[in-house]
Amino acid sequence: MEFHPRPAGGQARPWAFPAPERGTLPNGLTVLHCHRPGQQVVAVEVNLVAPLAAEPQDVEGVATIMARALSEGTDRHSAEEFAAELERCGATWDAHADHPGVRVSLEVPASRLTQALGLLADALRVPAFPEGEVSRLVANRLDEIPHELANPARRAAIALSAELFPAASRLSRPRQGSEETVKRIDAAAVRAFYAAHVRPATATAVVVGDLTGIDLRAALGDTLGAWTGAAAEARPMAPTTADDTGRVVIVDRPGAVQTQLLISRLGADRHDAVWPAQVLGVYCLGGTLTSRLDRVLREEKGYTYGVRAYTQVLQSDGADGGAALLGISGSVATEVTGPALADLWQVLRTLAAEGLTDAERDFAVQNLVGVAPLRYETAAAVAATLADQVEQFLPDDYQARLYARLAETGTVEATAAAVNAFPEDRLVTVLVGDAARIAEPVRALGIGEVTVLSGS
Repeated sequence: MEFHPRPAGGQARPWAFPAPERGTLPNGLTVLHCHRPGQQVVAVEVNLVAPLAAEPQDVEGVATIMARALSEGTDRHSAEEFAAELERCGATWDAHADHPGVRVSLEVPASRLTQALGLLADALRVPAFPEGEVSRLVANRLDEIPHELANPARRAAIALSAELFPAASRLSRPRQGSEETVKRIDAAAVRAFYAAHVRPATATAVVVGDLTGIDLRAALGDTLGAWTGAAAEARPMAPTTADDTGRVVIVDRPGAVQTQLLISRLGADRHDAVWPAQVLGVYCLGGTLTSRLDRVLREEKGYTYGVRAYTQVLQSDGADGGAALLGISGSVATEVTGPALADLWQVLRTLAAEGLTDAERDFAVQNLVGVAPLRYETAAAVAATLADQVEQFLPDDYQARLYARLAETGTVEATAAAVNAFPEDRLVTVLVGDAARIAEPVRALGIGEVTVLSGS
């Protein structure tokens, strides 16, 4: 019997994160574009410098409502007509607000890019913000809030922000506003926020995909290039500060069968030279199912389905840097909350005493660097990362250099960064669970003063 020869793996091809080309339209709009042959679905990301810190405190959440309302009608299309036109283009649309600003995302087949850019330009240039649509979006947001408060992970995140950051900081309050502030938002508030902060001179558009046969400059000039607005100076960002004195906050959920854990502090962001080592060390600690935290808490003890350690950039204060949230999150059964926390702290102590192994470091590098070509297989993934770099005041080649630095980072550097990221006496721990059952075991651990809050 004769068989075909077994396929063999080919030679690995060199890969680097795509380098964009940068330009500026006459109206001041910054444009980054990246030609990706074969990517017939083009991704467009627009960064609007409308940070949450700019929201009037009595209507916090207005940035989120504005972002959602951008596609709810223009001077040429009603909300229904705008949705229908997007569908005719085969385009998908998303918009959201976060601490750095508002992000609008569009994906569309390359053959219909110009039409979709026209719709995007209308939404940014002349949004209608109709009273009825804004009222509907406000009602929808008010309906979401009770569901978020009922979700243990979201409730923990809200409690952590209030505990970690100063009360005067926007970072201390819910990103999409509270019930008290959202219910005050109306169309006039949305229009005022738009008029104060949305303009081409401070915005950036990122376009990624197969641009063969597309005169991108002409397409942008006829669409986003028609957007006008006053020039504006960059809005200064206040330095990010936090109190990471070791302590425990329990959000009481009587009868809860699980305890949600969120352990966090403020750390270095992408501008800091330690970032590559920090990413690598935190990944070894809790970035995957084979990490140290999972090996102990999930595989050996059976306390949880999974615990993760992560780094999350909050906002950049400018070209000199900003801050990132360093966190450990997961959930455990109520009755093992004390033992699980004790073992978690022991993992941190062991890491400080013994360090990471070369095998752990090598596995992390392979997962972070080796799979990067797959991670950035789509135009949307590339565009989103380039837009992140813009938000965080990073150079265009940052991501490409980051992978090179990750590959060069040694075990000793990664260990030091992970230990510094989670010092056992400088962590704010939030637990959402049954306080009557978990408070005393947690106090006995001596990991900080324990405060119990009502979960209502």
